Amino acid sequence: MQRFKSMFFASQSLHLRKGLSVLAILGLCSLSGCAVIAVADAAASIAVSTASLAVDAAVGTAKVAGKIVGKVADKTVDAVLPDK
Repeated sequence: MQRFKSMFFASQSLHLRKGLSVLAILGLCSLSGCAVIAVADAAASIAVSTASLAVDAAVGTAKVAGKIVGKVADKTVDAVLPDK
């Protein structure tokens, strides 16, 4: 019974996505050329902003990890090669 329910809801979701896609295409076709370009430009801007935030987060994480590795390496070198 559970499997049937999940298949039923999956097919509903698929139909909903197809319907929304058709509505979006029809909506874009009804707009003028400039409006279509503006909508595409806005979507591209959002995608680039999202990707930029993801890259910034990854760089920040790498910097923190690099600092931790550097401190561990310093402690290890100090333990192996003590000062005279």
